[in-house]
Amino acid sequence: MPKKIFDMIIFFCLCLWSLSGVFGVDEVKSVSVMEGESVTLNSGETETQTADLIMWSFGQNNSLIAKINRQNNKREFPNERFRDRLELDQTGSLTVTNTRTTDSGLYTVRSTRSVTLRNTFNLTVYAPLPVPVISSKSLQNSSSSSCSLVCSVVNVSHVTLSWYKGNSVFSSMSVSDLRSLSDLSLHLECLDDSFSCVVNNPISNQTLHLNNTQLCQPCSEASIHCCGFTEAVIRLALSALVGVATVGVLVYDIRSRSLQQKKREQTSPSN
Repeated sequence: MPKKIFDMIIFFCLCLWSLSGVFGVDEVKSVSVMEGESVTLNSGETETQTADLIMWSFGQNNSLIAKINRQNNKREFPNERFRDRLELDQTGSLTVTNTRTTDSGLYTVRSTRSVTLRNTFNLTVYAPLPVPVISSKSLQNSSSSSCSLVCSVVNVSHVTLSWYKGNSVFSSMSVSDLRSLSDLSLHLECLDDSFSCVVNNPISNQTLHLNNTQLCQPCSEASIHCCGFTEAVIRLALSALVGVATVGVLVYDIRSRSLQQKKREQTSPSN
C-alpha cells in the first residue's frame, strides 16, 4: 500500500477517534446542594466493569482532583483545594463533603475503559438564606402623608426577593449572578390585606408573613384618626364661639333698639 494512502487512513482513524470522544460526552448534568452538605457525583461505572483508571477533574482548566486505580484500589487526591473533603468509592463515583460555595463549577470524569465515557456535572452550592426583614417607612409632603412597607435582605446571591399576596407574586426582583453579593429591597404601599415576603433560590426559601396594617397603623390610620378627632374638636370650638358671638350680637342689637325706643318716647311731646 502506498505510504500516502496509509497516512490518509491513519489520519482518518484519528479523526474518528477524536469525534467519538466529542460526541461521547454526556449531557451536562446540573446538581444543586446547600452549603455544608455532601454530594455524590456518579462516575457511570459499575463494580463489574473493567476500567483500570478513573479520573476526576474540576473547573474550566480541567484540574485533576481525584483518581482511582481499580487494579490495586489506590486513590489519589492531588488538589489541595479539596483537602480531606473528597471520597472515591469502588465504582469511581466522587463524593464532596462539607461543600462550600467555592466548590461550584464543572466536574468531569474520564475512564480508560472507553474513550467515549465522559460524564460532566455542573455543581452549584448555595449558601443558607437569611430571613428577610420587613419595616415601615412614612412618606410626607405638603398635601398628604402615606406609609409603605419595605422588605429587604442583605449579602445574598443568585436569589429572588418577592412580595406575595396569597399564593400570587405581587412584585419581585432577582440577583442572577452567583458570584455577586447584593442588598435587595422591595417597597409595598399600605393596603388592607395580608402579604408575605419571600427570598428564595432553586432549592430553598425563607418566608416572613405579615398583616401590613400592623406596621402601617402608626403612620397612617392612627394619624388619620388622631388628626380627625383634633380637627373635629377645633371645628366644634369654633362653631361654639361663632354661636356665642352671634347670640351676643343679637342681644346687643335688641338692647340697643330697646334703649333707642325708650329715648324716643321720653323726648316726644305729650298729647
